[in-house]
Amino acid sequence: GTRDIRHRWILEQLAACGAPESILTDAKPHVGTDMLHLTLVNLRRQLLDLGAQVRFGHRVTGLRVRDGALEGLEVSSPEGSYVLPARQAVLALGHSARDTFEMLHAAGVRMEQKPFAVGVRIEHLQREISARQYGPAWKQLPPSDYKLACHLPTGRSAFTFCVCPGGEVVAASSAQGQVVTNGMSFRARDGKNINGGFLVGVGPEDFPAGAGPLAGVRFQEEWERAAFQAGGGGFLAPAQRVEDFLKKRPSQGPGAIRPTYRPGVTWTELDRCLPGAVADTLRGALPLMDRKLRGFAAPDGVL
Repeated sequence: GTRDIRHRWILEQLAACGAPESILTDAKPHVGTDMLHLTLVNLRRQLLDLGAQVRFGHRVTGLRVRDGALEGLEVSSPEGSYVLPARQAVLALGHSARDTFEMLHAAGVRMEQKPFAVGVRIEHLQREISARQYGPAWKQLPPSDYKLACHLPTGRSAFTFCVCPGGEVVAASSAQGQVVTNGMSFRARDGKNINGGFLVGVGPEDFPAGAGPLAGVRFQEEWERAAFQAGGGGFLAPAQRVEDFLKKRPSQGPGAIRPTYRPGVTWTELDRCLPGAVADTLRGALPLMDRKLRGFAAPDGVL
């Protein structure tokens, strides 16, 4: 969905590395999880041909700094530790490299808190969403997606993100004893369910006081641990039917919509593992979004 001027160039590189050429003409390009890993192997080969190095299993554990200037990176590897000389380092850490965040903070790298979003994945039957979006012709059209947002009188907002038509909810934990979910779609998008991130913005005012620039990380860890406990261990994900979530009662099992998450779910009450303001905002947003997309607050929807 980005309007970045590099968007087209990126799609062309992916297609050249084996992604479906339809991504160059589709209004909403979709590679598919089952195609993307093949594409990335070819992309890595291109980088190697251009002189890049890829060091699997090597981890940056510290910085070597002299007189305020970077001299190298301390690295651990299966063969032992070493120093990689470097005058500049670009750290593309993503979301969950928390050990590296800690190392950089201890090394005196300037950091500041930033807002982000937390919430749940919500699953519906794909045929129901497609029928609502397309009408009687839905069977002749590709699986539909959606994009919803609303603002509540409390000042909080909720929105959907990373919607996966015909997709699955997947495990995305990055630490022991913590549960995180994400979503994906195969190229064919032919699964029974559609899922999307259903999120609420949070900021420094929500984070634990006195935790410094990594307060947002402490906030994440607290609720990911709560999700693990609510799931009962084994990386089972806590789950609740939409109707039960709205009525603040634990779910006893699924209705017409069966969750796709593996290794499985534990039916429970999500207020046990969501910040109060986030849970209340999601509850307030469900009926508002249902006015925009009938069926979004369907009783058997799975959170």
